Amino acid sequence: MLLFGLLSLVLALAAAQTPPGFTPNVTAHLDVIYPSAEITPGISMSKASVASVPTIGTSDEVLSGTYLFIMMDLDVPGSIAGLAAGTRTTLLHAMVTGYKPSGTIKNTTHVLSSTDTGPASYLAPGPPAETPPHPHKYVQLLFPQPVSFAVPTSMKSAISSRVGFDISKFVTAASLDAPLRANWYTVTG
Repeated sequence: MLLFGLLSLVLALAAAQTPPGFTPNVTAHLDVIYPSAEITPGISMSKASVASVPTIGTSDEVLSGTYLFIMMDLDVPGSIAGLAAGTRTTLLHAMVTGYKPSGTIKNTTHVLSSTDTGPASYLAPGPPAETPPHPHKYVQLLFPQPVSFAVPTSMKSAISSRVGFDISKFVTAASLDAPLRANWYTVTG
């Protein structure tokens, strides 16, 4: 019985495309490709290797429709954000609308592309040096984008400031469906 429970836990963690404890939990993989590497969930990256906007897509199926891409840092030191020392908050690194199938394939990835740059353009990861070193988790999420999508008025300030961005509040306020795909990596300052 204990062995079955451990095996179930290992399989669940292996299937997760989001960091442990992150909500919403997503099990379908989003291909995230930077010039120097294709992201596998939890991989450690350097700041330089993730400086440019990534290519995103899927390798297991061709998607149709329009998508919203969101990327967040889950480990911003609270002291930087005016919160209590020792706490952590989030930072919105990208929220880009209008991703659609491009019709191109990069390696085995069916590329999604967008000509949009917002409502929050890509901000490259740049975590500060910390003692002891603390790896920051960067999660990428792909949501189906509603036809008449617009940023809810109640969330415009949060998107503009980027610090303390609450993905659960945003999903509820924007009436989004659950994310379809995700991925994540770490960068240490």
